[in-house]
Amino acid sequence: MAEETGAKWTTTEEWALERENKYNEVKEKYKDKKWPELTTEEKYEVFEARKAVLERMGGVRGINRQHDRGKYTVRERADKLFDPGSFIEIGLHCKSSGLAYDMYKVALEDMPADGILAGYGLVDGRPVYAFFQDFTCWGGTLGKTHAEKIKRVSGEAVQNNCPIVYIADSGGARIQEGTDSLAGYGDLFYTNSIYSGCVPQLCGIIGPCAGGAVYSPALMDCIFTVEGETEMFITGPIVIKAVLGQDVGKEELGGARVNSERSGNAAFMAQDEDEFIGQLKKLLGFLPGSAKQKPPHVETGDSPDRTTPELRKIIPDGLNEPFDMKKIIETVVDNGDFLEWQELFAPSLICAFARMNGNSVGIIAQNPMHLNGVITIDSGDKGSKFMRLCDAYNVPLISFVDASGYAVGKKQEVDGIIRHNAKLIQSYAEATVPKITIITRKAFGGPALVGSKNLGADLVLVWPTCEMAAASPEQAVSVIGGDEMDYRNHFSDPAVPATKLHIDEIIDAADTRPLICKALNMFEQKSVDLPYKKHNIKPH
Repeated sequence: MAEETGAKWTTTEEWALERENKYNEVKEKYKDKKWPELTTEEKYEVFEARKAVLERMGGVRGINRQHDRGKYTVRERADKLFDPGSFIEIGLHCKSSGLAYDMYKVALEDMPADGILAGYGLVDGRPVYAFFQDFTCWGGTLGKTHAEKIKRVSGEAVQNNCPIVYIADSGGARIQEGTDSLAGYGDLFYTNSIYSGCVPQLCGIIGPCAGGAVYSPALMDCIFTVEGETEMFITGPIVIKAVLGQDVGKEELGGARVNSERSGNAAFMAQDEDEFIGQLKKLLGFLPGSAKQKPPHVETGDSPDRTTPELRKIIPDGLNEPFDMKKIIETVVDNGDFLEWQELFAPSLICAFARMNGNSVGIIAQNPMHLNGVITIDSGDKGSKFMRLCDAYNVPLISFVDASGYAVGKKQEVDGIIRHNAKLIQSYAEATVPKITIITRKAFGGPALVGSKNLGADLVLVWPTCEMAAASPEQAVSVIGGDEMDYRNHFSDPAVPATKLHIDEIIDAADTRPLICKALNMFEQKSVDLPYKKHNIKPH
């Protein structure tokens, strides 16, 4: 736990008991004195004892239960996230003032911080605001004061152009506060919505998060999950059993894997909390503090002039033979390092954050290792969200294209592939960040337009292995007849689209990295004024 890292908080059961005993001693010592009767020295003694007992969260029993579940306490989580000694807490002495069930009478030490640790500090030297729901204290349930603290932290984060981190671990609404709890969730949803795109809002669901509580994370930019700890669903197993008579477990219904792989609600899945904190820090490193800033530059030691001759041999001779698109990304980006977004969901499309010459970039690429890289309903949603995130926070987009077309079949059509993939097109067209496209092998049909000059790409480069056409050879001959090879003879040479300015240049694959780095440097001051509007109308 935290004591092993040399961090401030050693939230062991013994640590909590020591603080409780000290507080009780001081309380007994001055039980016959009112606050105004205390001397200055005595007031400091009471203050220090009270602060210590509030910092011990839900006490020995709560800490013990949290550790028994294999989970960190909120203070241990804060220690692992923030740079040593940098975290400043907000609202340690607050608690519920609800009248129902005499909530206002609950002793301060029995409801420390109203069940949520909040404040700000440095993460890898950069300022970040955060709030952590404390399951050891009243189950981390949300009441009026709890929600007010989250609103305050979020508002300060936006004023100071800092990211927001929310760690959800809560039993949901505090039933004893009735409609105040419901109103608190409404305040959160409003806060998440109006601040969307202002500063990064990142959420880790490291415990229960059910019912209406899940909408706050869903309104944020990104959800992280942890296997064996995440519980994320609208209606739980008990309700489903009562209404539908179906038996389903929490993990099957709303665990980390189902949310990361099946529903696509989450962007990242970790094996434990330490891995989650590492993922969170890495993502923060790619993003700016706010939409007003550019992402931080990091010296990676990888020369922007490094060539990649190994890419000359990566494309197979066959048009539909699979190849590893991730290998291309790894070869081109700084030090081969990238952070994949929704890696487990809709794998026919790759989305990832990386660096080129030390600068953050967002990468979107068809993946021929899965479904030949076709765009499905899910991959359309995945790509649309990722591109909007990058555009909101000034992260340039780089597209590696091997577009076979859209997924075909009755299920895709009746489930709405048109509207889902319209979002993909709209997101790319509306993005004002620098947009660079590399066509590796083929660009057939509608998906080839995402990354095209017609949708606003600043630079389109193609390898000599590229073929571009309105449809794949198989689809084309099924409509117009003839021979596939004859059709390919018309379009297989990339010089054909080059003559029509559909592409900017045919390049040696070995020069891919240096050309992207030079283009990013050239487009650094790009400025686009879109037509006036309040906001776009997303395809439903």
